[in-house]
Amino acid sequence: MRSKPTARSAGALALLLAGSAALSACASDPTAAKSSDGKAGHAVTLGLTYIPNIQFAPFYVAESKGFYRDAGLKVTLRHHSFTDDLFGALTAGQEDVVYAGGDEMLQAHTKDVPVVDIATLYHTYPVAMLVPQDSPIHRVEDLRGRTVGTPGPYGETWFGLLAQLKAGGLTTKDVTVQHIGFTQQAALVGKKVDAVMGYLNNDAVQFQQAGLAVRPVEGAGDAAALPLVAAGLGATRATLDQRAEDIRAFVAASLRGVQYTVDHPDEAVSISKAYIPGMNDRKQQDSALAVLRATAPLMQPPATGKPGLNDPATWDRMAAFMREQGLIDKPATPAEAFSNDYLP
Repeated sequence: MRSKPTARSAGALALLLAGSAALSACASDPTAAKSSDGKAGHAVTLGLTYIPNIQFAPFYVAESKGFYRDAGLKVTLRHHSFTDDLFGALTAGQEDVVYAGGDEMLQAHTKDVPVVDIATLYHTYPVAMLVPQDSPIHRVEDLRGRTVGTPGPYGETWFGLLAQLKAGGLTTKDVTVQHIGFTQQAALVGKKVDAVMGYLNNDAVQFQQAGLAVRPVEGAGDAAALPLVAAGLGATRATLDQRAEDIRAFVAASLRGVQYTVDHPDEAVSISKAYIPGMNDRKQQDSALAVLRATAPLMQPPATGKPGLNDPATWDRMAAFMREQGLIDKPATPAEAFSNDYLP
């Protein structure tokens, strides 16, 4: 879960910025790749759109546990640097699959980037409006005339703010929006803002570990009901046409990694130590474990769905919402921006 000035969500993973500063402090080469060991298989390069971070644990697990090898694949995990274009390596043919938000993929699709979302990994949108436990703000409507902090006008926190304001019958004209970078904790503790936009599985965890009791603001609709699609896997139409079976195998193995991470968070943290430079300190590992435990509910598919499924109705609502909010500058055809044909 990440937000960058280039309109990135991190996803992802989305997709854990406050924790990542400590976990990745010793990373000397954030683009360094790690590949599956064992027998040679069909090569697949996955673009992970942030430096090594616990948010990517499902892929570290899938690689380490041999899930990709079992699927007949030799997978390279390619981390992006802070300056990499989100879809640049994908469209240049340097990556076969990319990990990004469905909302980001829809934006890119309307700019003629031929990316298709082939699996949703976060079935609940991970962003919420957070306030101190004793705040007089209980519903979004209570935010009228008050100040809300967000990293900037980009990514999942921005999309989530617009969606939650709309759900509460407000717009950005009804509140004061401060772009505070990734200083949510300091801004809220210092009373520079009345509320902040943050990740349920990162910022809320960081607040708790710092001893500050916070809660999500009510009245914005359940996070799962927001008209936004969170982090998932994307590939170009050309790759899907030429390598359909490899992509299906990759998606299936990655979903195994997701489920294993959800079921075995302690082991997932232990595995991730080999991929995240500097993650040897017990405090950092405990923080990573707290993040994974908070992430598990977000990755669980709805009772009526299946892992990885893209919900057509949500995509339709997202396209209408993003067009209305000026997040895309022309009408989108959602059915062309996602596919469920590559799920196991």
